[in-house]
Amino acid sequence: MTIIENGMITEQLNENTSNIDKMSIREIIEAINNEDKKVAFAVENVIPEITKAVDITVSALRNNGRLIIVGAGTSGRLGVLDASECPPTFNTNPELVKGLIAGGDIALRNAVEGIEDDENSGVNDLIKEKFNSNDVLIGVAASGRTPYVKGAIKYAKAVGAKAIAISCNPNSETGKLADVSIEVIVGPEVISGSTRLKSGTAQKMILNIISTTTMIKLGKTYKNLMVDLQASNSKLRQRALRIFKNITNVENEDEAKLILEKTNWNLKEAIVIYETDCSLDEAKDYLMQSEGFVIDAIQLGKKYLNAKTVRG
Repeated sequence: MTIIENGMITEQLNENTSNIDKMSIREIIEAINNEDKKVAFAVENVIPEITKAVDITVSALRNNGRLIIVGAGTSGRLGVLDASECPPTFNTNPELVKGLIAGGDIALRNAVEGIEDDENSGVNDLIKEKFNSNDVLIGVAASGRTPYVKGAIKYAKAVGAKAIAISCNPNSETGKLADVSIEVIVGPEVISGSTRLKSGTAQKMILNIISTTTMIKLGKTYKNLMVDLQASNSKLRQRALRIFKNITNVENEDEAKLILEKTNWNLKEAIVIYETDCSLDEAKDYLMQSEGFVIDAIQLGKKYLNAKTVRG
């Protein structure tokens, strides 16, 4: 293994693919696949750090904070992707989880040269977002030394917020600045330095884990079902219908639709109404008292229902 840059595993040459340009198509695919198999095990090694990151994130969001994910290039695109999927999946306000990429939205499709080398750019982007001490920052940089991300982490710490760093190199510069450093070591890339490969896959997996686990702990699921999804189109309404029927065992589709339409396709409210025989206003109240957790709202509703029965 030849080191290209001192301490930068992501820049090392991968001996397993040193002759990849001479391989057949099948051999190239197998080589890439064999390297990808290492990613999940690398992520497994940093579960303790991911756990700390989720604890911080859940605490911030429960206390009216936001999650802001920053990165440049592939890392920035992955952060924007993860953030953009939270509203349709978990019915969150688009402001709750946001992804910022060096160079702005144009950098999602086109490389913006030089912008990631400016620490002040990371600071300015957070200032525009009115980032404050209630929020939590995730800085994503495969190299662990991207100035844009470093600047953002420094600013987050300066305003009293918690900061999490995700990188793919040990002893990373971003990690040293953050409260939690997640250094997922996937080894040299198939194509030397191309961190859109294993490093990008690892970052995507970790962001998925953090956002999904956080949303579960905020009551966005019931069992393992997406009960807080936005049923904003025909496909999602069909999904909402399937989830409702799965949870309630209602076989009559017209009956299920009637209840869902009563709540304007709010799955949580529909489930609570069906399970507790309550009104829409009562369902909303039970969910509010239960901080959005369906199972707790159902228990609360059944408690009131039993009390009414006894009094009756």
